Formats: sequence, C-alpha cells, structure tokens
Amino acid sequence: MTENERIAIAARLHVALRRKTGRVTDTEWMAANADYAIEVVRFARAHATEHNDAELAAIADRLELAMAPIVAAARLRETLLRQAAGAPGGPAPRYVGGLR
Repeated sequence: MTENERIAIAARLHVALRRKTGRVTDTEWMAANADYAIEVVRFARAHATEHNDAELAAIADRLELAMAPIVAAARLRETLLRQAAGAPGGPAPRYVGGLR
C-alpha cells in the first residue's frame, strides 16, 4: 500500500474520531509511525466496541491492515537493535498508559 493510501485511511479515521469522540489526531504521523498508529487503532476500537460503532471499527481495521508492513518492519528493527545492544526483554513502551 502506498503512503498516499495510508494517509487517506488515516485521514478518514481522524475525521471519524473527531466527529464521534472529539479526539484530534495527527494524520501524517499516524500514517508514518507504527506505535502511534497502533495506539490510535486501539483507541478507535475501544470506542467502537463501547458504542457499537461498526463504521469506526471498519476504518480502524483498514488502517491496521495498511500499517501492517510498517509495524512489522518497526518490530524487526527494535528486535535487531535489542540484540545488537544485548538488552533482554520486550520492546520499550512508547505510549505508556495510552494517548493523552
């Protein structure tokens, strides 16, 4: 999937979240940063489940699918960096406690 397609899906999710929750997100960062996208998808799914919102859940699913290659690359990069540094354990949390 191209960057433009990821940005278009992120923009659609941004508009839906703004309209339904009042949450403002950064569309371009969401389309480029795996950690941020994962957290926004988590937030969107939680709201969709709580309010039985199939449209919001579908948009979150589309963004997750579009971001899958970037997420996989980011996880691989983190694993390789940890192995190179000799640090045990899982990835360091970037959004501790969720979005603010």
